[in-house]
Amino acid sequence: MSGDSYYFGDNVTMHGGTGNTGMVKNAAPTAMDPQLRAAVEALTAQLRDLRTQVPPPAAQTIDESLPVLAPDAVVQPQARTRALMAVAGVAATAGALGAPVVEAVNGILQLLGAR
Repeated sequence: MSGDSYYFGDNVTMHGGTGNTGMVKNAAPTAMDPQLRAAVEALTAQLRDLRTQVPPPAAQTIDESLPVLAPDAVVQPQARTRALMAVAGVAATAGALGAPVVEAVNGILQLLGAR
């Protein structure tokens, strides 16, 4: 078994002063709260509907945000918050059409403790 490597927890690999890979997080992602998961799934459905009714630049913002908002996405909390804020901005410019999306985003931000 000589030479076998087993990593538990965080792992940092340094190669002199160059080629450093940074910290490898070997922790499993935590499961999303069921209430939060349901809210995110509802939001993504609303966003897919809204996407068909907004101009192309706004649709592109939604397209870029959906993978980050996916319930199973492994992303930093800040990235998810930024995506939520981006789609809320798109929804706000859509007027009454986007009001349910803005409301859903506010609810998710509250669940995340970001509001």
